Amino acid sequence: MTSVRRLEVSRRVDVYASQSSFATPDLEFGQLDSNIPLSTRNKITPMTTNNRRAGLVLILSLIAVTACAENPTDFTIESPTHGSTLTLSEQKGKVIALHFLLKTECPYCIKNTNDYAKLASTTPDVLHVFLKPDSADEIKAWAGKLSQDELKDLPVIYRDPDARLAKEFGIPDGYKFHGQTVHYPALVVLDRSGQELFRYVGKSNTDRMKPVDFIAKLKAANVKQSK
Repeated sequence: MTSVRRLEVSRRVDVYASQSSFATPDLEFGQLDSNIPLSTRNKITPMTTNNRRAGLVLILSLIAVTACAENPTDFTIESPTHGSTLTLSEQKGKVIALHFLLKTECPYCIKNTNDYAKLASTTPDVLHVFLKPDSADEIKAWAGKLSQDELKDLPVIYRDPDARLAKEFGIPDGYKFHGQTVHYPALVVLDRSGQELFRYVGKSNTDRMKPVDFIAKLKAANVKQSK
């Protein structure tokens, strides 16, 4: 497991433990403050138990999938929207941002793709790669909802059949969404030699790295790597 991925898992576990809805500052897992009235405890126990269970599943998924294997050193993906292919080994010298979008319909994926497609025009040294695990026809239909405002061309959307590439990059699975179980939304950034710079795994479909944060994180990672 790469040190970058190890550090990112540790950071995300800390974030989930301190900020997400299943964690509370005054309650430990499996415990309730004895000062809370019994009537109140009876009301909040089912909610906190379910939330904590969901949180624990996500944390354990992050640790398990991240501990498996190194990132793939090469891969080739196809675009149903443009009829083109992309091979990682042919992109040496470029920073690659892999956007693992959710399966099925997702308005936040549309917004996220539009936002980063606009950003791409101002960051020519970064290649943004948008991936969906849907069928080719589903991807074409979904891409038709993208906006071309402020864009010369619509972004290329690639297919990740059965989320195989997401699995190889250790993106955690188990997110319940639109009646299906899918992987969590994620962003993995590779440097010019194909090594991972950083990653961001959202805890829900609305949790994405904002472009402004991406720029700041990329700048910091490049500075650190140059030392």
